[in-house]
Amino acid sequence: MHVLHCDNHVLGVSKPAGIPTVPDSSGDESLLDRAKAWVRAEFSKPGNVFLGVVQRLDRPVSGVLVFARTSKAAARLSQALRERSAEKVYWGIGEGENREDEGVVEQWLEKDEVRNRVRAFAEPRGSAKRALTRWRVLARRPGRTLYELTPETGRPHQLRVCAASLGTPLCGDLKYGASEALPDASVALHAHVLSIGHPTLPGRLRLVAAPPALPIWDSMAPHS
Repeated sequence: MHVLHCDNHVLGVSKPAGIPTVPDSSGDESLLDRAKAWVRAEFSKPGNVFLGVVQRLDRPVSGVLVFARTSKAAARLSQALRERSAEKVYWGIGEGENREDEGVVEQWLEKDEVRNRVRAFAEPRGSAKRALTRWRVLARRPGRTLYELTPETGRPHQLRVCAASLGTPLCGDLKYGASEALPDASVALHAHVLSIGHPTLPGRLRLVAAPPALPIWDSMAPHS
């Protein structure tokens, strides 16, 4: 497990694509399982280890993720994320070439829980919730676009739907229009930076995770 930061209150890790953040119906080992095992071994803690889940990443997505090591930290980190005082920056590789350089996508998203799929609308509709995403192009290669994606809201599948709405669905994202799967079944979306106020100390934590060492990311040559 790649640990980015650890102190008495916060554990920051880089999540690999392909594993769930928390245990699910698949029965596969989760990142939470791995993180608890790491804490248990690192600090020689017998028995159960407390780690509060304050955020999640979709199973096929990689990148920065934090757990709380105390209940106080869990409450404060959750509040910061809920109030949008945390700053998140993602990288995504879209199929196709976007000739514009930057923009803002405003949508209203409605999730079908049964199908685990989100529908997007251009205007408010029913139970759909507003989603706002800022984007800019970091690099272009034949048939692909590397984006920096900054969500101003936190809706399920928000960035995946945003990329699709730009006409460049994320590579490997068959659910939202990609033409083919990636070899590791991931989606080319990576949580690159998380900046959040420390729950007990002055100042902010800024955690950065390099993209996966995979050909698709190497081909775009992203730079932090």
